[in-house]
Amino acid sequence: MTTISRGTPAGTERSPLFCDPALAARIERAEVELIAQGNAAASRRRPPGEAVGFVLPLAGGVASYAEDGSPLNKVAGLGFGVVPTANDLAEVERAFASRGAPVQAEVATLADPAVADLLTGRGYRLVSFENVLGRALDGAHRTVTPPGIEIRTSGQDAFDQWLEVMADGVAVSDTEGVAAHEEFTREVLLGAMRDLAAAVGVRRYGAWRDGVFAGGASLRISGDIAQFGGAATVPAHRRRGIQSALLAARLADATAAGCEVAVITTQPGSKSQHNAQRSGFDLLYTRAILVREPA
Repeated sequence: MTTISRGTPAGTERSPLFCDPALAARIERAEVELIAQGNAAASRRRPPGEAVGFVLPLAGGVASYAEDGSPLNKVAGLGFGVVPTANDLAEVERAFASRGAPVQAEVATLADPAVADLLTGRGYRLVSFENVLGRALDGAHRTVTPPGIEIRTSGQDAFDQWLEVMADGVAVSDTEGVAAHEEFTREVLLGAMRDLAAAVGVRRYGAWRDGVFAGGASLRISGDIAQFGGAATVPAHRRRGIQSALLAARLADATAAGCEVAVITTQPGSKSQHNAQRSGFDLLYTRAILVREPA
């Protein structure tokens, strides 16, 4: 088991969470599980005979294609223990090319450098980055909500409303930080959110501001890793503390569930990253996003 640096004794300033390749491997394995389960849900969602996706194991990671334009179309989890061969990658590239799609590989900076060397040698080009932040869950966390805001779990009866609010929040991106390198149609985004919400261990949260459903988020428990994902606030309700309140609620629940580490992925320099760091998350590593267009 990886040793987790939990900081200094109680009563002194908390030290940052240190991430070594072993901890990064655990986080990336949780990400691979989530992608594979979301892909399986996408396949179940489509009518019989119309499923176009695939999931291919790749050197300890995964190559996933769910449907045209989906955020689940990616290669993830490479470079921890095994480096893919040129033949492995050629098979994946053919599978994506047969659907007219580029291959998007997300490679952690703590992965084996041979992976990035192999990809760039095959014509993959760097298009963007995303940051992975984490926090050791080593004590009690209390929920903190500003006046007029209520955070509670979102049940199945409110699932469609949760999806719409999440899509509304994501559709109008935050103007701070580095812009995302890709955009998704509302239809595809709703489908992907529905699929990821079906993954094992996912809990949904809703944020109400003065009685109005104003934001949402999700939490996935994977062993001792808590993945914070899918957080969004409707534009009219931003800058009211909703994101911080959603973070606090999930921190409390992840701690109560016995998780050791909470992780969240953000765009570099974004408001989401700012909120996460204000809530005690530390930058663990970055994922480089490399893309190879179909031949």
